[in-house]
Amino acid sequence: MTTKKTNVNSQLLKKIGVNMNKVKYSQRDCKDQEKIEKFLKESRTGVIAMNGDDYPYAVPVNFVWYEGYIFFHGMGSGKKVDILCEEPPVSFTVYEEIGTVTDPMPCHADTSYMSVMLFGKIEKVVDFDIAATALWKLVEKYLPNYYKKPLTASFIENYKSSMDNNTTSVFKLTPEDITAKENQAEESELFKN
Repeated sequence: MTTKKTNVNSQLLKKIGVNMNKVKYSQRDCKDQEKIEKFLKESRTGVIAMNGDDYPYAVPVNFVWYEGYIFFHGMGSGKKVDILCEEPPVSFTVYEEIGTVTDPMPCHADTSYMSVMLFGKIEKVVDFDIAATALWKLVEKYLPNYYKKPLTASFIENYKSSMDNNTTSVFKLTPEDITAKENQAEESELFKN
């Protein structure tokens, strides 16, 4: 992975708010780079959205935010892989609902949340060294310190899924634009059942 791209994506995070997909509800616009970076590193699931055949196609995936890119993986075949191998523009959404905010007026009840949307280009990772690094970052995110030896390029190149007999597909999303929204609430404001 090149330093130049990483610096570009780090710069992108610094420019949040100066983007093509401006958050209309400006009171909810989050421009805190550290908060966004932490949220992307710690969140466990995101939704990749792309143009499908007749309808938009959105799929939840496990992912890792690494060096300014989103990486995720999947089987080496299927609808998601077929669409993404055409390298379409995509969006990627990560969100967390924190709770329901109470209010004496029912119309003012609200949701406390954090969300980040990334818009950009997708590519299938064909370099097995990069794929091994990305997959190892995923393994370490979801199973920290469980496996002692990192994945190797040779292992990734030679491993075949029992589901489709293909190698694992690894995809890299290069963000061109990022928006973030949040609605913070105090614990005392949240509904407790």
